[in-house]
Amino acid sequence: MTKKQIEINPECPLPFSANERVTLGHGSGGQLSHQLLTELIYPYFDNPVLATGHDSALLSIGKQRLAFTTDSFVVSPLFFPGGDIGKLAIYGTVNDLAMSGAKPLYLSCSLILEEGLPMNTLSTVLASMSQTAEESGIQLVTGDTKVVEKGKGDGIYINTSGIGVVAHDICIAPQQIEKGDLIILSGDIGRHGMAVMAMREGLTFDNPLNSDCAALSDPIQNLLNEGIVIHCLRDLTRGGLATALVELSESAAQTFLVEETAIPVSDAVTGACEMLGLDPCYVANEGRFIAFIPAAQAEAALTLLRNHSVSATSCIIGRVVEGNKSQVVYKTTMGSERLMQRLPGEQLPRIC
Repeated sequence: MTKKQIEINPECPLPFSANERVTLGHGSGGQLSHQLLTELIYPYFDNPVLATGHDSALLSIGKQRLAFTTDSFVVSPLFFPGGDIGKLAIYGTVNDLAMSGAKPLYLSCSLILEEGLPMNTLSTVLASMSQTAEESGIQLVTGDTKVVEKGKGDGIYINTSGIGVVAHDICIAPQQIEKGDLIILSGDIGRHGMAVMAMREGLTFDNPLNSDCAALSDPIQNLLNEGIVIHCLRDLTRGGLATALVELSESAAQTFLVEETAIPVSDAVTGACEMLGLDPCYVANEGRFIAFIPAAQAEAALTLLRNHSVSATSCIIGRVVEGNKSQVVYKTTMGSERLMQRLPGEQLPRIC
């Protein structure tokens, strides 16, 4: 904010010091991201739709309910085992719509290209986006392209926005989470972040690391079609499983109990995290979600989810328990308990 803007808007919140600067940690999805959103960005745009803190905005136009979302992608490197920035751009938007129970329909795309980007690189990214969009059942219908000077764009940045239709009456949102809900995780965690990190740093492991990039719409639509009452959904991107749980506990004003022994982590991710000193619960994913389901329907939900390849290893990792605090209690393999927190800064930058 400039001095002139401060004079024009003297009542606007300004929690940060005048000489403070944006850091990589402000884009991590952790504590600094949370502070930036809640203390600076949200107060300028305060409204009931934004305040829900969900992956998509739920909008009513006449009798039709729509979900609307936007995302930007800045991954480095552009290509990694199991995916690329083009796939991320489609899957990321499709999955945010899916977390509202919406069927994805239309997509916009804005490209920010760096001078000197090879045309064959751009063509490969666009081909990947086209194929992924077709497979995900979403159409790219509008967009924009800008070019910045060499050295100011890191090859390519992509922004996408998506619109989907909500064809059911269930309200899927953090505020719908109830005591007694079981927490279902759709598969093993940490593969995307570690695959990108290994590729970036030139690391090789005995067990191959591949991103879990995938569209999540089909298994969720199947749950809805079969009458499963879904209280809340959240895909696990920046900040990983732990950050998603903390965010939802705060939005829902509920206490979650999560069992470490129930959380699936592949041998490849475990080995890579141990080598690099990382916690897989905080590593990004691009094809995993958590669902809060009433206990009476949890087994039926698991059966349905396991019929889809993207959620074939779904499992129950915890539950919503009695408590008067917004917190996530993490029961370790040793039987001790600790609280999950947001990471204060950046663990793995530029991974989505």
